Amino acid sequence: MKSKTLERSVLGTRPAAAVATKERLVASQRDMSKTILVCGHGPGISDAVAKKFASEGFSVALVARSADKVAAAAAALEAKGVKAAAFPADLGDPAAIKALVASARSKLGPITVIHWNAYTRAGGDLLQASPSEIRTSFDVGVTGLVVAVQEALPDLRAQKDAAVLITGGGLSVYDAKVDAMAVQWGAMGLAVTKAAQHKLAGLLTEKLRGDGIYVGEIVVLGLVKGTAFDTGNAQLEPSAIAGKFWELYAGRTLHTVNFG
Repeated sequence: MKSKTLERSVLGTRPAAAVATKERLVASQRDMSKTILVCGHGPGISDAVAKKFASEGFSVALVARSADKVAAAAAALEAKGVKAAAFPADLGDPAAIKALVASARSKLGPITVIHWNAYTRAGGDLLQASPSEIRTSFDVGVTGLVVAVQEALPDLRAQKDAAVLITGGGLSVYDAKVDAMAVQWGAMGLAVTKAAQHKLAGLLTEKLRGDGIYVGEIVVLGLVKGTAFDTGNAQLEPSAIAGKFWELYAGRTLHTVNFG
């Protein structure tokens, strides 16, 4: 009788023990996973970066203003077996950025990599733009990046191989021909923002070096296929730029490179 009671007791504890073990395993796997936060997702570089890092085992958090488009992109990744989620947000709004970082952490795990690809063409003509438009360009390209790094910093400090990756632009270059191009394209605000962002990349490199957090920037010198600037004559392949981002991330030695 005692034997049967003991057997029932042991058998009765097995399901609970199995559930606890499974929960610990899931939690452990979640802690070990790497998540890339792709900010400013769209066709082109950011989508290629998301796919490249997903192929290397990363979970992917996609962030963009358009809820429908970012949801479709996340669903496409999930259909390929990638752990992905969409986070619609205004990347010029600090409160929205703080909320999305917390949501991405909760849903996918700690942030290992931030890829900042967000930009806006607001303030295209600086002599006609309102102060609000000029601030919007700067907030999306510079302030938003700073806030994202601030908010994800505990994760980045704790994660192995943490990094901040930045899509820079050739409009940041100090050159008369480039300046003429920015004026002609109605991209004056973007040019000023990209110049400030380039400086920010250098400052973050030095500030985060002691924490072991890598910062890498690719200054894209040309038109990228599939982007808003592509009118049919773009030459640069997004997948090639994404491959270069992975090369920088894996090597962790070069911090700013030109591409194109």
